[in-house]
Amino acid sequence: MNIGELAKGVATATGSTEADAKKAITAVFDQIADAAAKGEEVSIPGFGKFAVKDRPERQGRNPATGESMTIAASKKIAFTAAKGLKDKL
Repeated sequence: MNIGELAKGVATATGSTEADAKKAITAVFDQIADAAAKGEEVSIPGFGKFAVKDRPERQGRNPATGESMTIAASKKIAFTAAKGLKDKL
């Protein structure tokens, strides 16, 4: 499913236009991204939560040469599904 198909489904469910649905979906994801950039957790009851996790510096190997290298610390966003979503699966 892509954003166009998602927008069609939301427009049908809410009785709005596809353009309005797409704007709303984009706004929701922009808000989640902005909160993640600030290090905040976003919790959506019945769906799940998005949280920023720190990945520490670690040792790895260059697959081309086999040489050891240090992989820098970074941040990632993690999604944990809520029970309501898990039950639908």
